[in-house]
Amino acid sequence: MHLVTHDDNGTETLGVLRDGHVHAVTGAATMAELIETPGALDKLTVAPEGTPLADVRLLAPLPRPRNVICIGRNYREHADEEGTETPAEPAVFLKTTTSVVGPGHDITWDPAYTAQVDYEAELAVIIGRTARHVDESQALSYVFGYTCLNDVSARDLQFGDLQWSRGKSLDTFCPMGPALVTADEVADPQSLDIRCVLNGTTVQEANTEVMYHSVAKIIAHCSRAFTLHPGDVIATGTPGGVGIFRDPPLLLGDGDEVVIEIDGIGRLVNRCRTEKA
Repeated sequence: MHLVTHDDNGTETLGVLRDGHVHAVTGAATMAELIETPGALDKLTVAPEGTPLADVRLLAPLPRPRNVICIGRNYREHADEEGTETPAEPAVFLKTTTSVVGPGHDITWDPAYTAQVDYEAELAVIIGRTARHVDESQALSYVFGYTCLNDVSARDLQFGDLQWSRGKSLDTFCPMGPALVTADEVADPQSLDIRCVLNGTTVQEANTEVMYHSVAKIIAHCSRAFTLHPGDVIATGTPGGVGIFRDPPLLLGDGDEVVIEIDGIGRLVNRCRTEKA
């Protein structure tokens, strides 16, 4: 099932995306309620008639996730282009939830504050039930679904700090969507083609099979350190081809269109806007 959150006259509303239409549902009002209520997905009723997607304003599938947990340097070619070793264990950092926006929303920043804004295509995992000290062999059973995520990064801020959170967490720097695809529709999260397309040109392309640490390992690793809650989002890392390590660098600017595509998951489209604070 492809689940979406959309703006219904100022109210965040749950819907199902089918054949280019958004269908109303009964059984849960919001994505958070659906995820946090055991058995709610099985009881969800979908209206037969829908509204054309073009007439609907989509929000992030989870507009305010509990946490956004990120994994760094999880594709070997990305570690190679950075000139670093791939971590023996998943490298964990956080993005603030205030950075989350949906498809079609602008990625914005003040060029006087950061001059090195970059893209990162990522598969995002949405946790469906409380996980603590989970074994890797059971980890995927804790997944509610998947979506596309752009881990937008202010490189000058990121590399200027001792840690990455500030440079990763500017408002609008975590586009997600367009839909949350339930786990039953993703047979294997380690066999998905993923790409980033900038202004019509493919700049990142890989398959999740080349992740250094699998989705299952990431969930197990995180759950040993802290409790994962229903509605937590885990961004699983980006392939090689990011802008900052190109020669010359290929950084985002005003008016650029960034598209994150993951086969079977969806196509997340956002445009960049610079604005003075």
